[in-house]
Amino acid sequence: MAAVFKTASGYQGNNMALPVPDLDAAIPFYETVMGFRVVSRSEAPHRSAVLGRDRIQIGLAENGGDSSQDGCAFEVDNAESAFAELKENGLEKDDPGFGIEEHGGRSWKVFYVVAPDGLCYWFGERR
Repeated sequence: MAAVFKTASGYQGNNMALPVPDLDAAIPFYETVMGFRVVSRSEAPHRSAVLGRDRIQIGLAENGGDSSQDGCAFEVDNAESAFAELKENGLEKDDPGFGIEEHGGRSWKVFYVVAPDGLCYWFGERR
């Protein structure tokens, strides 16, 4: 069963303007591996796309930002299911490296994925 992505929070405060160097090269990873679909595309003020999945949306943009310094935190309903789904969809990572982290007074079961575009994603399940 697929995991449910419940919330998305951009590391730099905006999950709707995640920087990518090449939008067309980035999108297939999000569609194929992460299970997003393209909701809309825009050419101005820069090339961008809104991607949706479950209850959330993220935006990828050729906005000149440094993708290696940004990313997004996803709250998921089940971390193990989320990793299994990504792996089934072609994620090239054998060990999820599950850990326990404390954020906002809550405990989370977490793992990380770095996309080919350099963006880093945190997947967390409330414990």
